[in-house]
Amino acid sequence: MVCQARTGVVAGVRMAAEARYLDRVPTRSSGLSCFAVTAPGLEAVCAAELSGLGLRGAVEPGGVAFAGDIAALGRANLWLRTASRVLVRVAEFRATAFYELELHAKRIEWTRYLAPRSHIAFRVTCKKSKLYHSGAVAQRFEDAVRRALPHVETAATKSEDDDDASPPAERQLFVVRLLHDTCTVSVDSSGALLHMRGYRQQLAKAPLRETLAAAVLLGAGWTGATPLVDPMCGSGTIPIEGALIARRIAPGRDRTFAFLAWPEVDAAIWPALVAAARAGELARAPVTIAGYDRDAGAIAAARANAERAGVLDDIAFDAQPISALGAAEAPGLIASNPPYGVRIGDTDRLRNLYAQLGNVARRQRPGWMLALLSADRALERHVGLRFEERFATRNGGIPVRLVVANVEDAPSRVAATRTTKGKVATR
Repeated sequence: MVCQARTGVVAGVRMAAEARYLDRVPTRSSGLSCFAVTAPGLEAVCAAELSGLGLRGAVEPGGVAFAGDIAALGRANLWLRTASRVLVRVAEFRATAFYELELHAKRIEWTRYLAPRSHIAFRVTCKKSKLYHSGAVAQRFEDAVRRALPHVETAATKSEDDDDASPPAERQLFVVRLLHDTCTVSVDSSGALLHMRGYRQQLAKAPLRETLAAAVLLGAGWTGATPLVDPMCGSGTIPIEGALIARRIAPGRDRTFAFLAWPEVDAAIWPALVAAARAGELARAPVTIAGYDRDAGAIAAARANAERAGVLDDIAFDAQPISALGAAEAPGLIASNPPYGVRIGDTDRLRNLYAQLGNVARRQRPGWMLALLSADRALERHVGLRFEERFATRNGGIPVRLVVANVEDAPSRVAATRTTKGKVATR
């Protein structure tokens, strides 16, 4: 049975806001100041992941701060399933005028992260600061880089809030954030966003990003030790992420990362990390994993995605409705991202769908856990179970919550959802 061994991750304290000198932020490879960026609401789940990697993280809005060397940075990129990218903070200082910004920008050791003919991109955000023009701020940093590396090429400046698109693979991204006159400069160690595992090329309706699918499973406390089924799997992201977890496959093992091109990074580090990860993989998933959907086209897409991920033989896919869900011994997890009623279907149909899910779960899978990514509390009540909220985030711009319940033999008289924000269930 899924349990809640970990209760709440204490919010981390920001780095000193009044820091004026670059040596306040470690820049040497033996002591990097790192930040795992997450979707809002997933910080505690990511912090638990980092803890599992032996890295102590401090939760901050939008991510988790942690310290480590290049090997730790590599492990984070290789293993984190719920982070969007991993940044390394290279400078933090106070600036209320451009001459201050220019002075500090010149002191940054750009050559630690850039080769002589690098291509770079800046993503700048200015909030509640005297320096508020992101383009002018970016220009000062571009000038500082060109003084250190005259042949560098820069791309157009973007807002830091526009994090859905990565710069081209050959460009090194720097993130600059001015908040309350404190400027934080970070270098992106990931390159392409971490949800880009490479397998999700065929999509069904309302696709779920890989990082959020993994967060559903980890947030529900699923570790790969009990059966898993998604009765509305769409293009298969939840079962595929489940198979990767169950087989202990690192999500980043088959891709490359921006930090590997940094001049001072030892080329032998990455092959060693990947070799260690592969040595710990299981040949097959130790538990039953299944993905069902009444749309045969979605199941075809799910199979193709699972094959690219190398886990097709670990997942039983079939085109069938919720009502066809068979019985199975407890314990296990039913996890799904059902329609929200925002883009797909009408309210009456969705009420019936949620009620049917609850009825089938109670009849066929008593003693299991049910985890739903939900956008509507009223629809949750039709399931007839007592839900607890594990986290709140957004999916495709829609506010959603992960809610988890024990599947009872009979409908609960009280179907209201209890809230346990900030709690991350682990085993």
